[in-house]
Amino acid sequence: MSVTAVDRKTALIVVDLQKGVVGLPLAHPVADVLDRNAELLAAFRRRGLPVVLVNVAGGPAGRNDLGASFPEPSAEGTELVPELNAGEGDHLVTTHARSAFTGTGLDGWLREQDVTQLVVTGIATSSGVESTVRDAHERGYNVTVALDAVTDTDGSAHDHTVTRIYPRIAETGRTKEVLAALAVSR
Repeated sequence: MSVTAVDRKTALIVVDLQKGVVGLPLAHPVADVLDRNAELLAAFRRRGLPVVLVNVAGGPAGRNDLGASFPEPSAEGTELVPELNAGEGDHLVTTHARSAFTGTGLDGWLREQDVTQLVVTGIATSSGVESTVRDAHERGYNVTVALDAVTDTDGSAHDHTVTRIYPRIAETGRTKEVLAALAVSR
């Protein structure tokens, strides 16, 4: 589906654009992803809409087929990249899980802001971003994913999530479509 509208009270959630993540081998050029995120951040901030910057600082230790679920990041690895220009008005969330909602109080904060829609971006498409999108959908938010503002360490996982998962739980489009819808929202 394409971006049909942006609600009057929409928040931007930027997932895991931190030093330890953007330095990984990624399916798409990280500079392009960061540029799209910067465009969205500037537009949301200009309109006084909520901006949530998420970083991951570890996770549950549960076993899986690949070994450890989450490597423990270094202090520097959890720092948000400077391209985000994090400011006083931004809501910062540190998570120890894939979803930005798990154990962070994010849902309560968004509800206090009367947010009804989320635009979600970041890394990784099939992990932190997908988990946040799933949680948001299940909590009743309208969700939009800016597809050129996300990437993954695994190109096939990215493609699967974009073509099979997101269309069932979110609207998707490019940054320019989100910005166009944002320009006409009231």
